[in-house]
Amino acid sequence: MSAMDGYAVRSEDLSKLPVKLKQIGESTAGHGFPGSIGPKETVRIFTGAPVPVGCDTILIQENAREEAGLVEPLEPVARGRNIRAKGVDFTEGEVLLAAGTRLGPSNIGLAAAMNFAEVAVVRRPRVAILATGDELVWPGETIGADQIVATNSFAIAALVEAAGGEPVDLGIAKDELGALEEGVIAARAASADLLVTLGGASVGDHDLVKPALAKQGMELYFWRIAMRPGKPVIHGRLGDMIILGLPGNPAAAVVAGILFLAPLVRALSGDPDAGRDQSEGAILGKALRANDSRQDYMRSDLRPGETGLPVATPFDMQDSSLLRVLAQAQCLVIREPHAPAAAAGDPCRIIRLQF
Repeated sequence: MSAMDGYAVRSEDLSKLPVKLKQIGESTAGHGFPGSIGPKETVRIFTGAPVPVGCDTILIQENAREEAGLVEPLEPVARGRNIRAKGVDFTEGEVLLAAGTRLGPSNIGLAAAMNFAEVAVVRRPRVAILATGDELVWPGETIGADQIVATNSFAIAALVEAAGGEPVDLGIAKDELGALEEGVIAARAASADLLVTLGGASVGDHDLVKPALAKQGMELYFWRIAMRPGKPVIHGRLGDMIILGLPGNPAAAVVAGILFLAPLVRALSGDPDAGRDQSEGAILGKALRANDSRQDYMRSDLRPGETGLPVATPFDMQDSSLLRVLAQAQCLVIREPHAPAAAAGDPCRIIRLQF
């Protein structure tokens, strides 16, 4: 098809100018010229129109003069100019949308261009989210002296959506075994593929999520991880439903969600790259002391560096309750267990925060 408005011509007819070509017809998008072009003949053509038989190039209309059915080219045109050849974008037999591809606007357009009226897709995973804690109240409600605003449900729901899942809010469960069991039952009733609990996963007397899940028959895969923030993470399975218990502290919940929840949702969505390493190289912007036995994920600022690698500077305050610091962070600096002291300018690994 033609890529420009102009005239379909034979390049050899334009090898010696001046010359006048006889216009013998017209080719428009959806209405091609039915005949063929012979010596010193041309067809008026428009963008998207089929190129007539015998033509090998397009003379754009700005470089031609038309009068009384004759077209005078004002300059020569090389063979093949302004023509989109068959198969220039893709050819029969190529695989352009592999299984596991997340369909965005361009991919959906490509599927249509390949003449697929329907494509098989993976259903979005349903992720039930159950906040826990007697101290929690919803935003906008009156906050008592011994209460705090529930934030994790909203942050984790946004993380689930960004990863391709469908969040299902189960509300707030009190720190009671019965209330927590009711939440698990509600997740099953919602046909959740994954239940995410928020808080109540540590070792205190009121941390009842793990016992409640065990009472419902959860098969425990692991509990507690040598990481900071996010140590009290629970992972298991309850029948067909996967269980992921995240910490109650907001920064810990989000960091653990980035490391465990988002890849899990992508895996359930069929993403073949869900488990790939998210980290990349960077340069430390400040000195850090030696680390202890837990792997740190330090909320950090990120700026362009002079060496081509970005410079990551951890914030001074790293408490797992701090949402403002998390909102300001652009990456997580990873510090391995027992890492020695590091100086500003030393290499490090980071995970970019894409929200």
